[in-house]
Amino acid sequence: MMAALAKAISRATRTNVDVETVKVLVIFSGAGLLLSLVAAMIYGQAVSAALF
Repeated sequence: MMAALAKAISRATRTNVDVETVKVLVIFSGAGLLLSLVAAMIYGQAVSAALF
């Protein structure tokens, strides 16, 4: 699947994208999403506690 994704990105951008590059991008994107969800959960609890 990673190879297919790398191939699609390479075709779309017309640059040579390696599978390892795609893996690094997926890892950092996943980490950013996780941190965003945690921050949203913490902020959401703080807002609900302040309102009530």
